[in-house]
Amino acid sequence: MIKEITASLSELDKVVSYLEETLPANAIVFLRGDLAAGKTTLTQAIAKAKGIESEVTSPTFSLQHCYGEGLYHYDLYRLDHEEFMQMGLFEEFEKHGWHMVEWGSDALKAFLEGVGYNVVTIEIEPKENSRIYRIEA
Repeated sequence: MIKEITASLSELDKVVSYLEETLPANAIVFLRGDLAAGKTTLTQAIAKAKGIESEVTSPTFSLQHCYGEGLYHYDLYRLDHEEFMQMGLFEEFEKHGWHMVEWGSDALKAFLEGVGYNVVTIEIEPKENSRIYRIEA
């Protein structure tokens, strides 16, 4: 099932509310979209809704940021599936919470689904002064 939500930056709470209502407590969320589509911005809105006060930035060079307990943010732009596994990052998905994954490969997604993880994909498409969020669970 795909749910489509159109929201401006000031309306991101609509997207976050839908995610809170529909995602399980443990989920891996693949964020898809071009550069500057709003992947990190959505993660920032989720963090704010969860009461996380620390600054949320893209983990481009560190590969992973942890925000309190229950929200993890990955940027896998420079890593392929094999490198991800060799670095031992796969074990991070065992932690309780939502794992927001930017630039995750199709191979990684298929692997995670194959071993039983709850995997959700959110395609983000900029459109004028808003974004279209296509959420596939």
